[in-house]
Amino acid sequence: MKCRMMAAAMLFHEDKLLMMKRSMSRTLNPGMWAAVGGHLEPEELSRPRDACLREIAEETGFAETDIEQLTLRYVLLRNNQGELRQQFIYSGIAKRTDFVDTDEGELHWIPVAKVLDRDIPYIFRAALEHYFREGPRDHAWVGTANRDTATGYPRVDWVPLTDPRY
Repeated sequence: MKCRMMAAAMLFHEDKLLMMKRSMSRTLNPGMWAAVGGHLEPEELSRPRDACLREIAEETGFAETDIEQLTLRYVLLRNNQGELRQQFIYSGIAKRTDFVDTDEGELHWIPVAKVLDRDIPYIFRAALEHYFREGPRDHAWVGTANRDTATGYPRVDWVPLTDPRY
């Protein structure tokens, strides 16, 4: 099975979330609304936070010092036609709101109350819905994408990522 690893960030500033309306020329989810992020480079495979920071810098111009409390919130797993997709989603607080232009899409600060009104890939939508419902916790969550047997629609099953020591 081929593996694709990605890292993304939910960056907040006050009551807004930074989202990207992806360019129509993008391979994954063209024209949809997503988080800032991208693929891990080979040297980043054991350091998804570094990949996340690199992607943030490339797509926004934000340095690590422009972000507070960058914390792993989700590890999402999905089998996409025989390709295992593993996505690390972090949340953080942006200290500033100005950003650079990127050819990957258009960046916008979206009021949190209006975020879910957008066309969002289902796995990221599931993470957002879960985060808005559960809020930040002391642990990250693992989400596995499945198909609901009753409805036939995609769903994500959540489990806390905690140390199993007794």
